[in-house]
Amino acid sequence: MNTYSRLPVTFVKGEGVWLWDSQGERYLDAISGVAVCGLGHSHPRVAEAICRQAKVLIHTSNIYFIEKQEQLAARLAALSGMEKIFFCNSGAEANEAAIKLARLYGHNNGVALPTIVVMEQSFHGRTMATLTATGNRKVQAGFEPLLTGFVRVPYNNLEAIKQVAENNKNVVAVLVEPFQGEGGVNVPQARYLQELRALCDQHGWLLMLDEVQSGIGRSGRWFAFQHSDIMPDVMTLAKGLGSGVPIGACLARGVATEVLKPGNHASTFGGNPLVCAAALETLAVIEEDALIDHAHELGVFMREQMRAQLADVDGVVEIRGQGLLIGVELALPCSDLVKRALDYKLLINVTSEKVVRLLPALVMQPDEARQVVDTTCRLIREFLNG
Repeated sequence: MNTYSRLPVTFVKGEGVWLWDSQGERYLDAISGVAVCGLGHSHPRVAEAICRQAKVLIHTSNIYFIEKQEQLAARLAALSGMEKIFFCNSGAEANEAAIKLARLYGHNNGVALPTIVVMEQSFHGRTMATLTATGNRKVQAGFEPLLTGFVRVPYNNLEAIKQVAENNKNVVAVLVEPFQGEGGVNVPQARYLQELRALCDQHGWLLMLDEVQSGIGRSGRWFAFQHSDIMPDVMTLAKGLGSGVPIGACLARGVATEVLKPGNHASTFGGNPLVCAAALETLAVIEEDALIDHAHELGVFMREQMRAQLADVDGVVEIRGQGLLIGVELALPCSDLVKRALDYKLLINVTSEKVVRLLPALVMQPDEARQVVDTTCRLIREFLNG
């Protein structure tokens, strides 16, 4: 179906941060499959883990215990401090699980119309519940009637949430991205998550963090919430967890762990042996190759270099980000830059109409990062200077 505005290129091979098209041309990938390929393309250890598992067992179903799933759950719990995990196939499904968990939590506590606080400019997926939660009218248009049970406030605005608390006694949870990705690479004020945690504790709400894009090392920590001295009640993951195979996860802690019971939720393919093998190897490579610290250091380097190169360019509003989630906001719409970048054999992304977004693989090296910065800054200069 005609659901994508595809660019005029077909990739047939990948290695590390490089892709080759069907004509044999090589491209430097600075978006990693939109934050999915954290270890770059065709990482040999992940490829071997997938092949090894495929030769033994691909799928049985969640009717039975799955050894690799239990191993992955234990590993994620150890890294995050969370306690129980539901596996699915995507970020949208992980967020659906979180929304269902919050609603059931509310009903279990006598709330007839459970309501979740969500943010403007957010993105949580394209299923009916997650597109309703998403703070982007374009994503929702044409799919009305949307679901009830959500109240929206500006991102990074604690006072707005406090007003909701005073006026709406049906709130049961807050769903928020620690750093907004699709919404324009937005970084909140330093104590935003801490104060959200305090508000949720005060009112008995669940704090649910969508780390689909920011998790698995991209922010310079295993999970973005680890930049703050807090713990969520629920956290969702996908994208970088499986290095390209479809896997998502909804993690819970404390009171949130006992909400869902047998029959409340399920996934046919979720957490099968194949995807769990890929995810386990992904986590092992990130840890053994010290890619978390590398992502932090490389992100700082790239943002500093871009600020230096674009300091005197009119029309550059702000360069921001965390780790290898980087945004350059311009003063005018710049979606054309994505296609222009193809001429320079570079893959970039534009989100929220005016923000150039870079999502390099965690394995990108300084010389490759320098090439991304130099080419992106050249493109921006040419674009703004006409």
